Amino acid sequence: MWLKRVNSTTNNTFNYDCHTECKDCDSPAKHCGCGIIGPKKIGAAPYPSPAKKKKSNEPRKTTKGKGRNFRTTKEGAGMTEKGVREYRKKNPGSKLKTAVTGKVKPGSKAAKRRKSFCARSKGWTGERGRAARRRWKC
Repeated sequence: MWLKRVNSTTNNTFNYDCHTECKDCDSPAKHCGCGIIGPKKIGAAPYPSPAKKKKSNEPRKTTKGKGRNFRTTKEGAGMTEKGVREYRKKNPGSKLKTAVTGKVKPGSKAAKRRKSFCARSKGWTGERGRAARRRWKC
């Protein structure tokens, strides 16, 4: 007799072969002393093994050293100009720009970008988020 069971946490379906009698001694499985009790699972493990992460060939994102692409929190976090150039090179069509840090005319494109960023990043409470908002003058 075949039974199907669905694991509610992972939505995986497993088949079970319900032993009604022991294969060794032909007695009812629940009363058998040979160790086969209840349904025997057929097929895959209940939880898949975690996937191993592959190492990427890309350099680490760093805030220190000669080839850095990100600012430290003391400097105001965010990407450096070099980092933005590299990102745009790897992602053609990207419109990523550096932070608006200087004085801007009210209503200009830069002022609108700053206003948008400040509104979008209001909930950033981490150290780097606060530093970035400070740099953007939010």
